[in-house]
Amino acid sequence: MNRVQDEGARGEGGNPVELLERVFAHIAQTRMSDVPILNPAMRVEAVGFREWEGRWAGVLVTPWMINLVLLPGPDKPLCPLAPDENATWHFPSGSYDFMGLNEAELGTCHMCPLISPVAEFATHEDALAVAQQIILALFGSIDDSLAAKREAASVKGESIGEQGLSRRNFFALLGGN
Repeated sequence: MNRVQDEGARGEGGNPVELLERVFAHIAQTRMSDVPILNPAMRVEAVGFREWEGRWAGVLVTPWMINLVLLPGPDKPLCPLAPDENATWHFPSGSYDFMGLNEAELGTCHMCPLISPVAEFATHEDALAVAQQIILALFGSIDDSLAAKREAASVKGESIGEQGLSRRNFFALLGGN
């Protein structure tokens, strides 16, 4: 059994975020320590993690990337993915392709790359603000005007196609475009 599925490896309520941060902080200090793309202003931090469909979903900020992360829940494991394999997960804002990661201490998780490298962030707080906006976009009301259009079309008996938010469109959303 991997550590994230072991009750002792999780925090209160089974939340594996502390373990995720500890594993990636160790990766930052060891395997990634001499990689030139590291942003010295940044550190490892998990943002906005919450239970979602029996699993844990949120954003991981590191000195080299910002990724959506999906971790297994107590009764909802994740299938390991081969290096050339993706899994598509459907969130309130749309569908996203995730790659697999299998870390010995963490176990299996799925990651969706959003920003790498993270050199454009002057401070860690700037990166956290973007991560928080990503969480709002992922789980929150993405576009109130689109929702209003859908509701109006529904009242008239018309159909308007559901459109998800792509990774590329996250940045348009964050920029207000």
